[in-house]
Amino acid sequence: MPEYSRPLGDTIKRARGKLGLTQNEVADAADIDVRTVLNIENYKGNPKMEVLYPLVRVLKIDAREIFNPEMCREAPALRQLRLLIEDCSEEEAASIIPIFQAVLSALRNQNATPIE
Repeated sequence: MPEYSRPLGDTIKRARGKLGLTQNEVADAADIDVRTVLNIENYKGNPKMEVLYPLVRVLKIDAREIFNPEMCREAPALRQLRLLIEDCSEEEAASIIPIFQAVLSALRNQNATPIE
């Protein structure tokens, strides 16, 4: 089994489960054969980029989970925030920046205030 098979299979299976999708639903959404999804999840897949790319996009997977699993020990809240940001348009992101900065500043000031 190639060294990438397990992180790829585990990541696909975990992401599919989080979204509550069946293997058939994932295959349909990614326009791939359901046997491909099955093989990947059973560590037998060696997908080409034209399979892997839509699969990662459909399942909203951070590619680091597959290619650098050791780097993905990120806290779930940070991961969720990163995925939300990456789903924004440039205009949406520009509008959110001042709000994010204000909230972050308020949180940091609140945490820095000594308790009497």
